[in-house]
Amino acid sequence: MAAGSEEGAEQTGAVAPRERGDNSRSRAERTPQGGTVEQAKEACLRLLAVRARSRAELAQRLAAKGFAPEVTERALDRFSEVGLIDDAAFSEQWVHSRHTFSGKGKQALAQELRRKGVSQSDAASALDAITADDEEQRATELVRRKLRTMPANLDRDKTLRRLVAMLARRGYNQSTAFTVVKAQLAHAQFDAPEPD
Repeated sequence: MAAGSEEGAEQTGAVAPRERGDNSRSRAERTPQGGTVEQAKEACLRLLAVRARSRAELAQRLAAKGFAPEVTERALDRFSEVGLIDDAAFSEQWVHSRHTFSGKGKQALAQELRRKGVSQSDAASALDAITADDEEQRATELVRRKLRTMPANLDRDKTLRRLVAMLARRGYNQSTAFTVVKAQLAHAQFDAPEPD
């Protein structure tokens, strides 16, 4: 393109056509319908750089980007072969992180893994790593923290219901929730100052 025509395009606000080899192509131009295995691998690497993902999550994201199912399968199979995708390892990492830092119980974690497309067999060993003692200890921490922020004038039954409901929303079974809450309420009553 001649220099004069470029200046004319700038003055009129028109966009000059791109030359061959220009790397600033739009995303649609870079990923043709169906895509290539290499493009699918690059997309997976970008997704995995943000956080670990299950195979099903990656497949879903690649499908949304327009990759053909056979291209997606070949890319994901290769990543599985080299260990970049491992649903069992993903499950262990997810369960540990969500139980430790978010206080999620086993029921909620199992549901989250199902939503992420992790098979029951891959999720089972990760969930089994959380013992009943682990769940009780984490539930106790959550109840103690919540008790510090609850109004002091609430009656015991209302406090009990609220705390049990909080644990249920986080995925703790009813038995664990009632046991922990009753113990912590008894402990809180014992620690309360005597009225004058």
